[in-house]
Amino acid sequence: MTTTTLAVLVPLLPFLGSVAGLLLGRTAPGYVRPLAVLPTLAAAVLAVLVAVRQGGGKAIDAATQLTPTGSVPIDLALYVDGFAALVAVLVGVVATCVQIYSTGYLREDPRYPSYAALVSLFTSAMLLVVYSGDLMVLLVGWEIMGICSYFLVGHYWETPEARAASLKAFLVTKLGDVPFLIGLFALAADAGTFRITGVLGAVASGGLDHPTLIALLLLAGVAGKSAQFPLHTWLPDAMAGPTPVSALIHAATMVAAGIYFTARLLPVFAASAAAMTVLAVMAAITMVGSALAALAQDDIKRVLAYSTIGQLGYMAGALAVGDRGSAVFHLLSHAAFKALLFLAAGTVIHAAGTNSLTAMSRMSGLAKRIPDAYWTMTVALLALAAIPPFAGFFSKEAVLVAAEHTALGDRTVAPAGAGWTVLVAGLLTALLTAAYALRLWLRTFRGRGAEAPDHGRQPIAMTSVLWVLAIPSLGFGLTVTYLDDWFDGNALTPTVVTAVLGTGLAAAGAAVTYAVWRTLAARTPVSAPVPHVAHPDAEAGLVEAEALHLPHPAEDPADPGRALLGPLHGPAADGFHLDAAYRTAFVRPVLAAASLVRFLDREVVDTYVRAAGTSAKGLGWFVRRAQTGNVQTYLSALLAGSVVLAIVAVALANAVAGA
Repeated sequence: MTTTTLAVLVPLLPFLGSVAGLLLGRTAPGYVRPLAVLPTLAAAVLAVLVAVRQGGGKAIDAATQLTPTGSVPIDLALYVDGFAALVAVLVGVVATCVQIYSTGYLREDPRYPSYAALVSLFTSAMLLVVYSGDLMVLLVGWEIMGICSYFLVGHYWETPEARAASLKAFLVTKLGDVPFLIGLFALAADAGTFRITGVLGAVASGGLDHPTLIALLLLAGVAGKSAQFPLHTWLPDAMAGPTPVSALIHAATMVAAGIYFTARLLPVFAASAAAMTVLAVMAAITMVGSALAALAQDDIKRVLAYSTIGQLGYMAGALAVGDRGSAVFHLLSHAAFKALLFLAAGTVIHAAGTNSLTAMSRMSGLAKRIPDAYWTMTVALLALAAIPPFAGFFSKEAVLVAAEHTALGDRTVAPAGAGWTVLVAGLLTALLTAAYALRLWLRTFRGRGAEAPDHGRQPIAMTSVLWVLAIPSLGFGLTVTYLDDWFDGNALTPTVVTAVLGTGLAAAGAAVTYAVWRTLAARTPVSAPVPHVAHPDAEAGLVEAEALHLPHPAEDPADPGRALLGPLHGPAADGFHLDAAYRTAFVRPVLAAASLVRFLDREVVDTYVRAAGTSAKGLGWFVRRAQTGNVQTYLSALLAGSVVLAIVAVALANAVAGA
């Protein structure tokens, strides 16, 4: 079987599994789990075969015209180079882990068949984006992921939190998708083709007439999809969905799509220094702001959500300095440890048997109860904090090295100012990341909240996946010297300066956090246990954390985040009030405009409609009153009318004669 055929089957198999799962979900429920896991697993295996055959060498490029358009053609095109092959492997492996994990996590969920089918469709759409060689076909996968995220985030649609979160995710990403679509059409108009190879060829020959406008329009879509400032606000709220969905969205699909798209079309953005500067500033604000917000959150999943936003900021920063190799390297590394973090958090929630324990201030005694989650989450947090030799250290250092080269003028793809912006923000974020990673670990596994009842050993389908993902979280960075040929040939190995600075700042952030925690814990007496709040659906695994209306946990006086942030804690905990600003700037004006339209429709338009109806009704009443059924009355009326007509005729004749 040719490599091209294998590559076509990679996105096709999960799609077929999704269709079969939807068709057989009710009639043959015993087939649902195999149809969820096996096609995705097969796609992952085929993606590995494609990557082995591609080997970082010449790109696989094949196409057939999808339909004649009369102008710019649309091709069903396949384009697989080194980093596309690796990203496809990442998507297949993480999606397979999520599907296997979900068989245990959602084993009692009555809507599991539709959930599994949507996850398979989600996976297929992302693989289509990765392998597509045509921008219009890529857009199909891009938009399918958007609708899948809407349904999956709103999986627990009985709760207002899930409904609001799914709607918010859909609307905010669509806010970026509108200019993104305009940018794609403008790009195709300038390049004369939707084929990615043709677009890159046009850029190389200087064929783009409006590079800055196109790049900025495309960046709007990237900011929405990959949760970059200022369109990142949907991602923390998306935690209302099932935890495995969070792992999939944050690690391998949806948010990775924007970074991958920018990496694929990086020459388009690099053609505009203004666009690269905007991307650098956007990445810097995203990195620092999300790290501060993560340091103030009490919900474990929201901490991880803001962490994802910050790590995506690192990737965007690498792209802003013109190094897609380090961006994709961090994308691959981050996918492993972030999927592990979310799935381990799901194990914590599942072990508690009640979703009250998504708040870290309520956690206690979990290290001994769930050792698999404890050890694997420790590995993932070390990778997140970029501690050597864990994977996050090497990929984060690759980003900092790229920023350093650009800042010092060694690379001229982007302005030096963009390099300094990314470098400074990246170093500050390294300090903050280590701080909130250690805070999460201390409060989750060394906390002093209420210990939930022991609900027994976790399903093997969940715990085995954690150990599988722990392997790349620990060792993927050690492959750094072998990955140069898979990207652009630039070295991804750390340098002494950035390694010392980055690791030193991370160690300082962790040390200060630990010292503050020890001091506060010594001063704070052990409080009475928080009452365990049971929920019948929670123990059956049917309701996620945000679905329960539990009392908000009391402020934890031993929280180091509160002490470290000081007056910034309140704004950071609320996402720096960006949602409130959006409500003031956009939501309220739109609601006011809607109220005005409703008023005009009711009081003006409806008034004319009601008047027309009333007039017709009155005329009918008048005519009806004239229909008496008396023949004499009709004859009298006819005679009177004839007399009137005769008088009028005579008057008109005299007037004409006189003229």
